Amino acid sequence: MGSGLIAGGYVSDTVLYDVAEGVATITLNRPDSMNALITPMKVALLDTLRRAGDDSAARAVLITGAGRAFCAGQDLVEHAANLADGRGLAGTVRDHYNPIVRTIMEMPKPVIAAVNGVAAGAGASLAFACDFRVASSKASFATAFAKVGLAPDTGASWTLQRLVGHARATELLLLGEPVDAAKALQIGLVNSVVPGDDVGTAARALALRLATGPTMAYGAIKRALAFASAHPLKESLDLEAELQDAAAGTDDHKNATNAFLNKEKPVFQGR
Repeated sequence: MGSGLIAGGYVSDTVLYDVAEGVATITLNRPDSMNALITPMKVALLDTLRRAGDDSAARAVLITGAGRAFCAGQDLVEHAANLADGRGLAGTVRDHYNPIVRTIMEMPKPVIAAVNGVAAGAGASLAFACDFRVASSKASFATAFAKVGLAPDTGASWTLQRLVGHARATELLLLGEPVDAAKALQIGLVNSVVPGDDVGTAARALALRLATGPTMAYGAIKRALAFASAHPLKESLDLEAELQDAAAGTDDHKNATNAFLNKEKPVFQGR
């Protein structure tokens, strides 16, 4: 599948990339297959996420799907062919899904999922890995792994219980039942639900708000939360001190402090 550079940024047949007003938009683009993930698409998604992380013009990242689905997860046609050839998972968890999730979660800028429709399996896990999930009222989530005899992947075992708690995560992963947008909001799986086709507009508004914020502070907050979720208090306090020292040296902090003293609204430059 082809890829290359265009005026708006990097694009492949299956993963589109565009930057405008400080927001990098990544669109999963296999609408006829509900954006199910095939190997070239996973490679392109990882490359595009890394580009977004390194792109100084991008201060927030928005991930969505083309057509009626966010992402239906692993393409089972490709997977069945791998099984028939005796290749099993063909290394996709270690080679593709793991680095994709780490790139999202370790990216030092906010990442928003605009969940416009079905998010299933690895597709649901991609949304869970983002910092914010804005869902259409048409959206639904299904972990689906157990229904095809598989364990969770794409970070679901880590992210899901931190979003909804251990008991609810166990229920969602073992039973694999779909969760509609209303229930997803009720149990804390998403941050907000908006009517039908408004999800793109609502998610972009959030992304634009974050893109004008203190980008380095956002990155520090993400790092502190991830670290503290798996480390004792003392180590978490030590990292907080380290991150705070670094944040205090940024232009954004200095300018915001002066703005506060002058009773002005701060303007953040992301540095």
